[in-house]
Amino acid sequence: MSLSYPYRRPGTPPRRGLAALAVCVVAAVALVGCSGDDGLDVSVDAFLAGWRSGDLDEVGFVEPTGARVPAATVTEEIKKLSGDLAATPPTLERVGDVEVTKNLATARVDIRWALPGGATWAYQRPVRLRQNSGDQWQVIWEPEVLHEQLAKGDRLALRRTAAPRAGVLDGAGQPIVTPRPVVRIGVQPSQAGDVKALVGRLDAAFKAIRPPISPPVDLTDLPQRLSAADPDAFVEVVTLRDEAYRQIRSRIYDLPGTTFRAEKLDLAPTREFARALLGTVDQAQADDLAAHPDRYAKGDLVGHGGLQGRYDERLRGAPGTTVEIRRPAPEGGSTVVTEAFRQEPTAGQPVRTSLDVATQNAADAALRAEKRRSAVVALRISDGAVLAAANGPGAAGENLAFTAQVPPGSTFKTVSALGLLDRGAVTPQTVVDCPKTRAVDGRSFKNSDDFVLGKVPFRTDFAKSCNTAFVGLAPQLGPDGLAVTGRTLGLEGRWDLGADVFTGKVSTGGGPTEQAAAAIGQGTTVVSPLAMAGVTAAVARGRWEQPKLVLDPAPAAPAGAGPPLKAESVAGLKTMMREVVTAGTGRTLADVPGDPVYGKTGTAEYDNDPTHTHAWFVGWRGDVAFAVFVEQGGSSTASAVPIAERFLRALG
Repeated sequence: MSLSYPYRRPGTPPRRGLAALAVCVVAAVALVGCSGDDGLDVSVDAFLAGWRSGDLDEVGFVEPTGARVPAATVTEEIKKLSGDLAATPPTLERVGDVEVTKNLATARVDIRWALPGGATWAYQRPVRLRQNSGDQWQVIWEPEVLHEQLAKGDRLALRRTAAPRAGVLDGAGQPIVTPRPVVRIGVQPSQAGDVKALVGRLDAAFKAIRPPISPPVDLTDLPQRLSAADPDAFVEVVTLRDEAYRQIRSRIYDLPGTTFRAEKLDLAPTREFARALLGTVDQAQADDLAAHPDRYAKGDLVGHGGLQGRYDERLRGAPGTTVEIRRPAPEGGSTVVTEAFRQEPTAGQPVRTSLDVATQNAADAALRAEKRRSAVVALRISDGAVLAAANGPGAAGENLAFTAQVPPGSTFKTVSALGLLDRGAVTPQTVVDCPKTRAVDGRSFKNSDDFVLGKVPFRTDFAKSCNTAFVGLAPQLGPDGLAVTGRTLGLEGRWDLGADVFTGKVSTGGGPTEQAAAAIGQGTTVVSPLAMAGVTAAVARGRWEQPKLVLDPAPAAPAGAGPPLKAESVAGLKTMMREVVTAGTGRTLADVPGDPVYGKTGTAEYDNDPTHTHAWFVGWRGDVAFAVFVEQGGSSTASAVPIAERFLRALG
């Protein structure tokens, strides 16, 4: 007769208390199973606890034939059967009542393995027990306890399937990175001939590629690699984009031993395309594997830096996991007996941005010849979309366009002028003196190249970028006037656009000297190019709106739009920013085709040496506002303005 446990045999006394159970489990001598009806529960629970801990010394075991099995043998067999899962024992839980038939009992156990990548493999198995002549319950050991298809000598093995990585999309919803033609250039050792001469000619050809390859191709170890390789091997030298290869094809195609393989790789439109903003995708590095052994495996693609790094989990998806039962093969090794569990990979989800390919290409092209650290950032005025974020030189480096913290120099006169116009301190026609120098509390301020304008309309002071005129007007703004105006233009705000950004820090609360310095973008005021592009777009639009970069997934807490700017002040400032181009420091932009260009130049001292300056230009044309920054660029008219011109002409 089959009964559901717990039960009590007729004529036996009631169950003993918990103290009796405890004594049974922790007996001083090694147990071979606990006796009595209460011992059945204890034996099952002791087995489950010992399976998890790897210590089964308190449990008695027998084979299905009844022969005794040492606990150490069972411990070792569980470890071997668990195979790749041995380091992470499953969670075990008894389900329901133990069923008893005469001297045999069956407990059902819920088994849950936590697999890499977050998958859970769950199933139930029976654990059988036998009561011996001494009234003790012993676990019947057999490999099927772990899984119904396991036999002695088998092992569980994990197989991981990487998920398809999703792409970063542009503003039109198209992948920025797509399969593009490349050429793998290699050398066959047996045909190389004079290796030293070959290396020299290859090196000269690679250095002729424009834009230059960064980092340069290093051929120093090529002779050694050729010497160590099989005579007919393909010893790879470099993989070039097709457009770069075509520049030097005629110089290298007929060189002795050179071989070429045309392929396709997932690449951005150009090497430098928004590189610092987007980041890179590379095979998992040693530090990735060490920091996240449960997340990455060797050979996985991992995002590093930029949006690829920030949204890596979304883009890479979830790998698939398969648990296989492997059995020793007669000829050695192992063979798959069956697939015990499978979780399919979950493809990554794309990240959609506001980037515009044509605008980004124009920004990258504008910086291509610049050897100093530099940035160009562009926004669409009508909706605040970030159209381009270029950083130079080369394809690598920091995203200065978003995160630089540098003085804005005279570009900040847009903020100072708006504050003065708002307060009624001046109009564009107000005559304001522009002397060669002006002293404030013993500190002397001067104009670039010591120029003097004399008493001229404020619009001329702005167009010619007269420092001394703005220094003289600084008291009209007071200690916090610049900060108040700057905040209406988005500076110092808490932006959430899906990437790190520095929104600026505006001088406030300083004395007369600091107020004078702040009025011309010096002192303690620091900004990023994106922050100044936002200021410029706000003037063009008549209201500040937070720039938008990542559109999906939408940022959780974007900053709200600012208040409408005073129409009269904005109209006056626009007039003055146009005059910068028609008759001021930005005159070289006057003949740029298309809509009228508005802007403001800036030269910013960054230490105590007045000859050490950053160069700036901010402005807009049509629906595109932009900022150009050149670190240690000297005069803005010699560095930043030409970059702005190249950008606008390339944009068309």
